[in-house]
Order: sequence, then structure tokens, then C-alpha cells
Amino acid sequence: MFQKRGLKKEEKGFFANHKLAITSTTLMGTVIGAGILGIPYVVAQVGILYGFLLMLFLGLAFLVINLFVGEIVLRTKEQHQLSGYAEKYLGKWGKRIMTFSLLVGLYGALTAYLIGEGATLYSVFNFGSPLLFSLIFFIITFLIIYKGIKATGKAELILISLLFLVVLLIGIFSFKQISFSNLTHSNITKLFIPYGVILFAYMGLPAIPELQEQLGKEKKKLKSAIIIGSTIPIALYTIFSIIVIGVVGLGNFELLGSNDKIATIALSIYSQPILGMFANILAVLAMFTSFLTIGIALSEMFEYDYNFSRRISLLLTFSIPLLITLLKLSSFIMVLGITGAIAGGLDGILIVLMYWKAKLKGNRKPEYSLPKLKWLGIFLMGLFALGIIYQIWTNFF
Repeated sequence: MFQKRGLKKEEKGFFANHKLAITSTTLMGTVIGAGILGIPYVVAQVGILYGFLLMLFLGLAFLVINLFVGEIVLRTKEQHQLSGYAEKYLGKWGKRIMTFSLLVGLYGALTAYLIGEGATLYSVFNFGSPLLFSLIFFIITFLIIYKGIKATGKAELILISLLFLVVLLIGIFSFKQISFSNLTHSNITKLFIPYGVILFAYMGLPAIPELQEQLGKEKKKLKSAIIIGSTIPIALYTIFSIIVIGVVGLGNFELLGSNDKIATIALSIYSQPILGMFANILAVLAMFTSFLTIGIALSEMFEYDYNFSRRISLLLTFSIPLLITLLKLSSFIMVLGITGAIAGGLDGILIVLMYWKAKLKGNRKPEYSLPKLKWLGIFLMGLFALGIIYQIWTNFF
């Protein structure tokens, strides 16, 4: 499940012979993370019908954005990550904004995982405090990253498979507990409250350049992998939200503390304890591997791209999330919302602009090519811009 930093293992057997399945699941593993734990509460506020429409709409919007990234990658001979493609097609300003967006997204995710792990572990063990468990989790993961050990892709694949199984089991064993009155609530005046959290739940853009590396000579499968990896989370989020909201309900959610509105914690309180416990443990493991992956990626960016020493890189990576958590400057749901709206919105706007430029300046014939989709691109940029403005205004003014 873990390997020493710098070692690359050649895949064999199933992992080599089923590249479409593996690349699709890799994208899903990047997309599905803390976001799924925050969606039920914010959707409960607006109602499952409007929440479903918003999940579907934003999910399809990010499917388009993901396909744009796939074509950008395939139109470029050189191998880059998102900031590199932004520099190639938008210049220095594009790289700077993409780097800023990347930092907001990574710091936001690390903070959300740190807060979420503390609350979830406290729910599992029921002693001490959430902050104590956040600190224990921080120390363990910091030491692992300091030693240079990282989670392999197989760990993510296993955890995603277990997540589907847990959702199925929760649905089966909690079906009789679902109150359909909890699913009839609606409040369209709160339609935009779930926006940032849902957008966070669909963010997985940095994985796409890696997918084409996994596919090797089978790059023609990239489009299918992106479609599969982008659409299955929509279905999973919808089913999971219906189950959790049906069991818990908005009224019970509102009785919980700000960091107890995590879906698995709510289930452990209001559903069968065994299922809640299992769901919480899986959430802990999923956030654990994601925290390692993101922490390593951010520290290596500081170390390799900006030539900071390893110790300074680790300090820059972990000091901000730790301070936000220690000083209780934000809640789990708030971090998801702000990060999703700002980082996801900036990413979306830049990707549309990069896509149009790549159509003109790309130096490689792509394995698939979409239309320019000018009006759709303008609409998406307007949507993302309004989302950024709304989230900043509601949280900081």
C-alpha cells in the first residue's frame, strides 16, 4: 500500500491489462474525497430535488472541463502539470494564477482533511477531543511524509472500491430507517449554499495529465476514461446523499456541532452504530491516504519547482493547515465551500481559455477533438466567476 519515495514499480497483471478501468478509477480516486462527506448536509438545506439538479449540473460542467484538459494534454508533445500547460498557452500570468489556484486547492484540502480526521476519529474512539485527534493525525502523517514514504495508486483503488461497498451496505441496512419526509423538504432560497462544497467534490483536474501517462500507447482511451471517471461520482454522490438525508434529516443535522455535520459522523449517531462505525473508519482511511498524497505533492512542488530546502518545503506545506485547525478559524464545511468555489472556479476559467488556445497552438494531433464550444465556454466562465464572487461575499463580508 505504501512505497519509498522515488521508487517506481512497473504494473503487472490486472493493472497492466485493464488500463481503461484503472485510469477511470484513478480519476475517481482523485475526485472522491472529503467532498462526499460534506455534500449531504449542504444538500439537505436546499432539498434533495434542487440538490440533485445542482449536483448533476455541476458534475456535467466539470465533465466538460475534464474533457477540455484531456484534449489540452493530447495536443501537447511536452509533458506538464496544469501550471505548465497554463504557462505554455496563457503565458506567465496564466501560470501565476494557476499556481495560486493550486495552492488554494491543496491548502484547503489539507485543512479539510485535518479538521475532518480529528472529528471523525473522535467519533470513533469517543474520548479526548477532536483537536487532540487532529494533532495525533498530523504528527503521524508528517512523520510518514518526512521519511519519504508515499501511498501507491493501488491504495486509492482499494479504498474507492470499499467506499462503493460501504454505500451499498448503508443503503441496504438503513433502508427501513429512511424517512421520506426528510426527502420532501425544499428551500430554493438556499440554492447556492451547496455550490462550493459540490464543486470541491468534483475537483480532480491534476490527475488527468497522469492518466495519459498510465495509458501509454493506448491514449485513444483517455476520452472514455475521463467520461467514466467523471460521471460515476455524480451517481455515487446522489445515492449517498439520498441515503444520509433520508436517515438523518435536516433537523438532526442542525443539532450537531459545526464539525460533526460530516456525513459519516451523522450516520454513526442516527443510524445503526455498526454501519456508522464502519463508515467512519473508511472515511478516516480515505482522508489519510489523500492527506499523504496532497502533502507530498505540495511539499515536492516547493522543493523541486521553487528550490526550497526540504525542511522549509515541509514547513510551508503544513504550517498553514495546522494553524487554521489549532486556531479554529474555519469549519469542515466552510473550508470545502471556500476551496471549491475559489480553486475550482479559477481552474475552470483558466482551463476554458487554455483549451481555446491549445486548439490554435497545440503541437500534436490529439486522439480526440471536441468542438470549440465557444458559447458553452463563455457560460461556464461566467458561472465560475459568479461562484467565486458569491463565496467570497458570503464568507468574508
